[in-house]
Amino acid sequence: MRRAAVLAFGVISYAVFFATFLYLVGFLGNGVVPKSIDSGAAGPVGPALQVNTLLLLVFGLQHSVMARPAFKDWWTRFVPQPIERSVYTLASSLAFIALFAFWRPIPQTVWATEGVVASMLTIGMLSGVGLVLFSTFLIDHFDLFGLRQTWLYFRGRPYQEKRFATPLLYKHVRHPLYVGWLMTFWITPVMSAGHFLFALVMTSYILIAIPMEERDLARALGEPYRRWRARTPMFVPRLRGAARPRPAIPSPVESH
Repeated sequence: MRRAAVLAFGVISYAVFFATFLYLVGFLGNGVVPKSIDSGAAGPVGPALQVNTLLLLVFGLQHSVMARPAFKDWWTRFVPQPIERSVYTLASSLAFIALFAFWRPIPQTVWATEGVVASMLTIGMLSGVGLVLFSTFLIDHFDLFGLRQTWLYFRGRPYQEKRFATPLLYKHVRHPLYVGWLMTFWITPVMSAGHFLFALVMTSYILIAIPMEERDLARALGEPYRRWRARTPMFVPRLRGAARPRPAIPSPVESH
């Protein structure tokens, strides 16, 4: 019964995550979902800025603090190891759900496009969404969101961390997952002030979180990771011939 309960929790946490992820796409794209980033009656700008910034900070703090090894060491004294990643995934989803529920629109236009340009920007945003998903599958999508851990526990098999590897995109940039998120946040046919605030704060969070994440990975993975990090660009691949080619070494699993 305990094993079945652990697996059920993992499946539910994953389902909530995936529904939240899909809602986020509609939320930023101002379509399909009942409440988007620009929908609803706009109120005074000052309070909206404060509320929205607070919601984004709550997500950033939850997402970053719970990912740190010191927190995990403390947290797993109370939360069973097989569901630790699922709890983290569920907490991140709940932080986003609160953001969707309490977000206040700030509809002033930063830029707006129409026709072919708008269509191209929409395709660019959806390409970012695709890059996010593709990057997670490169580093083991189901491990990243806790489903693999609960499945192995259900089967009575010990969990082992994924080995350090550099699949495809990770041979060229260190953070293709974050590149996908940045594309999703910033590429839009209509950029409102509220959307701009969302993109700006989330980008700032990513840039602050990366050094912490890479520090933790360097401690966990050692010299191979540090060599790979030293020679691999963060976001933008080097042009062919810009640097002497070197043999590929493993790439990290994103900790966020």
